[in-house]
Amino acid sequence: MSDVTSGKPVPPYVDATKPSIARVYDGFLSGSDNYEVDRQVVRSVLKTAPEAADLAIENRRFLIRACRFLAEHAGITQFLDCGSGLPTAENTHTVVQRSSPTSRVVYVDNDPLVLAHSRALLEQNENAVIVSGDIFDPEALLRDEAVRSHLDWDSPIALLQMGTLHHYNGEHTRTRQDIMRSYIDALPPGSYVAISHFLDPEDEHSATARKMEAVFLHSMMGSGTFSTASELTRLFNGLELVAPGLVRCVDWRPEAQQPKPLNVAQRCIAGGLARKQ
Repeated sequence: MSDVTSGKPVPPYVDATKPSIARVYDGFLSGSDNYEVDRQVVRSVLKTAPEAADLAIENRRFLIRACRFLAEHAGITQFLDCGSGLPTAENTHTVVQRSSPTSRVVYVDNDPLVLAHSRALLEQNENAVIVSGDIFDPEALLRDEAVRSHLDWDSPIALLQMGTLHHYNGEHTRTRQDIMRSYIDALPPGSYVAISHFLDPEDEHSATARKMEAVFLHSMMGSGTFSTASELTRLFNGLELVAPGLVRCVDWRPEAQQPKPLNVAQRCIAGGLARKQ
């Protein structure tokens, strides 16, 4: 089987008739590991907000800066990266092992393409592994043998939920806050939690945020909820936010001054990092 537009062979373990969250993100980042069904979602969102690719770009930049802070300033050497997505430049293990080569990273994803690419990438890295699991079922994931054995659960761990929780659609059974509470309760004292999430800025850009949300939700992907800052703050379940708190991703400890005014997409994704006492 080949992709309908590119002619690129589709691995037998990949369903190229349904969009994948990881592959849609890859499409926004101009990657090559996506198919026509994924690009259809990308094109639909770009019609609503031509700068929408910056949702993925700023999410990735926030991940890099947060990991660098955790490794260089907070002294964290263990990372549980939930919904890690397709490997790209400056993956979590790349960033943190630059500061401490023995830092341990557990990636979690359930996308077959992500698992295949990540296993190949990490084959020679004894301190980083990928686990197949459902990040929205923390109880099961935290019982996984690789998750338990690869990380020391008596020492601080950084839990990363980067661009993941807005794809949870099971609010009728349990909320995103319930999911995060289960993770946070399991983390040792001194651990950190990093979250990025689509944002309804509750200003003149709210209408565009909700239009992007409608496109995501009504696409074949069927997920991509935008939430307000107060809703996102509750996901940290009372943990102490690290300055500057929950802010737009582009405003979280930027390494350089923003050269031009923010576009609507940059105003519609937020991130924060918090510490468990």
